[in-house]
Amino acid sequence: MTTQTEIEPMATRVALHPFLAGMNHTQLALLADCAMVVRFEPGQLIFREGELANRFYLIETGKVILEASGDSGERVIVNKAGAGDLLGWSWMFPPYIWHFTARAVERTAAIFFNSAILREYCERDHALGYELFKRMSAVMVKRLASAHGKMRALDPLQMQPRPAEAR
Repeated sequence: MTTQTEIEPMATRVALHPFLAGMNHTQLALLADCAMVVRFEPGQLIFREGELANRFYLIETGKVILEASGDSGERVIVNKAGAGDLLGWSWMFPPYIWHFTARAVERTAAIFFNSAILREYCERDHALGYELFKRMSAVMVKRLASAHGKMRALDPLQMQPRPAEAR
């Protein structure tokens, strides 16, 4: 079943995504220039922790989980992303390596952005880079806090502060 969102032109889809709300027309046009629509099926790997981060996504529909590797190799779900969310901020910070693994848990439609092109646009238009940085850093803080909480729940003894005399 095709939804109205899926038949909208790319520029409209980019402009309507909540993550980009408030960006100016020029910035949205640059983003639309390096964007395309992608779809993922349930269980499909989107990116893997430790691999090259060369893209990011704005989720339109569906749900994705973010996983991290535990010390003993187990996978820990650290967060979920759904419609209206950003997926992938590692493309913006050297060494451009994914910090989590992302996997679709529902049929998911997203806008894919080529980060190599977008980084060039950000170098030429610092206001665009700053807007993206502000928005992505808020997501980073939220996701890292969630990951910390999940790791803490796994082994609370390892996450407790050391006594003052041991520092």
